[in-house]
Amino acid sequence: MIEVKQLQKGFGDKMVIKGVDVVMQAGKCNLIIGASGSGKTVMMKCLVGLFEPDSGQILYDGQDFNSLNDEEKKEIRKQIGMLFQGSALFDSLTVEQNIMFPLDMFTKDNYQTKLKRVNEVLDRVNLKDANKKFPAELSGGMKKRVGIARAIVLNPKYLFCDEPNSGLDPQTSLVIDQLIHEITKEYNITTVINTHDMNSVMEIGEHIIYMHQGNKEWEGSNKEIIFSKNELLNEFIFASEFLKDAKDMRMLEQTGKIDNNRNMDDLIK
Repeated sequence: MIEVKQLQKGFGDKMVIKGVDVVMQAGKCNLIIGASGSGKTVMMKCLVGLFEPDSGQILYDGQDFNSLNDEEKKEIRKQIGMLFQGSALFDSLTVEQNIMFPLDMFTKDNYQTKLKRVNEVLDRVNLKDANKKFPAELSGGMKKRVGIARAIVLNPKYLFCDEPNSGLDPQTSLVIDQLIHEITKEYNITTVINTHDMNSVMEIGEHIIYMHQGNKEWEGSNKEIIFSKNELLNEFIFASEFLKDAKDMRMLEQTGKIDNNRNMDDLIK
């Protein structure tokens, strides 16, 4: 669990994060959503220690990250896995070497022990026997899966994903979403996902934080978001008339008040 208390972060005279309180729940996919400039990326960078907050606390299972010394912070970082937006694989290294990189950095295990762990995570992301391939030989979806394998190779307690579906087609995006969700559940990881993908919100958004102009504007689940009466959230999620109509249909279905004379065919005419 990661608890954020009264987090504030600004640059110059511009306050980007304005006293946010939120709990990122263990064993769940915690999604941060919001328009560009809403503060969601800055908040994630504060959570992983890339930015130091101006004030407030970030508690990793009760430990205030910013009050720890360098050695204690290093121990927390060992428990953090990161999936970057562009996968951030080293082009000159094989898949095996890319995934082994965190093990080389943070463990003193021998090569055979590290290789065994690499093969375990490759198998988990359905890339068995891809060890000797280079990133240039992989599809976008395969690169993401290698990125996930590298992110979980140290058995992290916390997993951060920055736009995990960026550049992927809708079908591959669903596969990546499901993989992240399964891994989160299997290992009881506190997973934090920064995303613009509304399919991800609806598919795996067990806990959603909607940011607007540096504030936490709304918080809830993918089941609750359909019924939200927050106008800013609805304008962001259901931007088109088609999606607004789809939301109305979904609400009618959920409440058992569906109008039999109106169906999805009406929406696409």
